[in-house]
Amino acid sequence: MTIKAKIATVVGKGSFWYLHKFRNGGTSYPGVLATKIDENVLADLARDYELIIVTGTNGKTMTTSLLVEALRTEYDDVLTNPSGSNMVQGITTAFLSHKKVKTTKRRIAVLEVDEANVPLITAIVQPKAFVLTNLFRDQMDRYGEIYTTYDKIVSGIKLAPDALVVANGDASIFSSRELPNRICYYGVSTKDADQAADFKAPTNTDGVLCPVCNHILHYHALSYANLGDYFCVNCGFKRPALTHQVTNIGKLTPNTINFAIEHQEITMPIGGKYNIHNALAAYSVAREFDVPAAKIMQALSNSQRLFGRQELITYNGHNINLILVKNPVGLNEIVDLINEEEDDFSLVALLNAQHADGIDTSWIWDGNFELLERTKIKQVIVGGERFHDMALRLEVAGFDPAQMQVTDSLNSVLETVKKAPTKKVYILSTYTAMLALRKKLADEKVIAAGME
Repeated sequence: MTIKAKIATVVGKGSFWYLHKFRNGGTSYPGVLATKIDENVLADLARDYELIIVTGTNGKTMTTSLLVEALRTEYDDVLTNPSGSNMVQGITTAFLSHKKVKTTKRRIAVLEVDEANVPLITAIVQPKAFVLTNLFRDQMDRYGEIYTTYDKIVSGIKLAPDALVVANGDASIFSSRELPNRICYYGVSTKDADQAADFKAPTNTDGVLCPVCNHILHYHALSYANLGDYFCVNCGFKRPALTHQVTNIGKLTPNTINFAIEHQEITMPIGGKYNIHNALAAYSVAREFDVPAAKIMQALSNSQRLFGRQELITYNGHNINLILVKNPVGLNEIVDLINEEEDDFSLVALLNAQHADGIDTSWIWDGNFELLERTKIKQVIVGGERFHDMALRLEVAGFDPAQMQVTDSLNSVLETVKKAPTKKVYILSTYTAMLALRKKLADEKVIAAGME
């Protein structure tokens, strides 16, 4: 380690200690300080670790968490960035804050990485593997179309030609480019899929043009959004052979998913069909790193909910389910999940438009709020910095504005939740609004402070 790197490391570790001892913590600032002193300090910090980069639009945090738990069954020292701070400075902070475990085994780091930061990270360190979850329209003001986002990811992958790529084979964009890397595909191939079927994805679905000839893709089976067993009737482009696959999907509830990976049945304590893809991604990577299948399945079965990802919170006699939403695809999957709820509930929608959320809120108009089963929704509370936009969207979707509680104050939101007429409350929130809400709940000692 160079003198400059040593100074950067000492300053970074010192700032992390101070912020967590005397302030409310810091998931990025220690890395900011360290990289100002040595912009390549991450290379020294990561020297002893095999690196796995997890990237994509949705599912990065959950896939990373599940993969970490699976790898911990075989590795003594597994480093990750659980706060979700997934740019260069946040990842540097993850290394600065990590306490190395004494071990004779290999050390491994599983890093959630922002799509645009993949080339920045791989310019500094050489990953052992890349995990690609999916690509949907998200923060259009920052990323642009999904093809632009994939260009960024590909440019990073090409900097590490010896790395394994574990990609979602149900996403056509991930098999659209020639890469120097070995590629392993995962996907859903259930007994219900009809190979004779021939249909198109619903109107306004992202990424359904053939990446070879630009004709509209057809499907034998569709999981959700543009993910499925696709093929092009014009040029013959089709889903690649799958190395790892979900072979059956069973009962889905708001709080559990039952499915089978390679004919091994599993039930996980979290809802949403999209989490089946996240679990399969984690399974696929762990198998490629020689973790026994039985250990992976046990780790997945014992998985815990993450902050803001269907996080269950008891508050003043109410059971809150806090769910992050940030783009139409994710929102629509949450609508499907909520519609599985059997009991009456109250609905809270919080919309912010800060940089971390994406300043363009037009995406809410592509979400299927109209499909919410309104007979079970006994109260609607709207908040966040852009509460007027969200209230209008729900009104257009058919909700009575006279029955909506609308406010820009999170204190008012929580006071209204305390008086909610139902025991169950679903809170759909963008990222910064979710962080602000969790801080208020932490200040009230309802939940622990921080996001780990």
